[in-house]
Amino acid sequence: MSNIPKISEAEWEVMKIIWSKNPCSANEIIKQLEDSTSWKPKTVKSLISRLLKKNIIGFNEEGRTYYYYPLFDEKECVRQESSSFIKRVYNGAAKNMLLNFIEDNKLTEEDLDDLRKILNDKD
Repeated sequence: MSNIPKISEAEWEVMKIIWSKNPCSANEIIKQLEDSTSWKPKTVKSLISRLLKKNIIGFNEEGRTYYYYPLFDEKECVRQESSSFIKRVYNGAAKNMLLNFIEDNKLTEEDLDDLRKILNDKD
């Protein structure tokens, strides 16, 4: 797993858009976030700037518009964040996290079948 810089919760919201609409402009990101956040355009641009400084995203300039693209795969970032979460909250014990999740959530029969299949494939 590559060493991906830490992504804040707010930066995750921007990254989700960049991953789904790769490449995209700041205006496209701002428009996507209008419905789900109360962030001003300046806030979104600050988040984009932070992601650029962390080398998590890159950009291409076309005329006066910058188009942003991810430098890391979404799956890589999710994997690293999950690993960090398990270490931080569950002292690295994925079993404890899974048990907590299973006990605290209503799982459908389909969910349980999927989990069984994943566990059986691990053997």
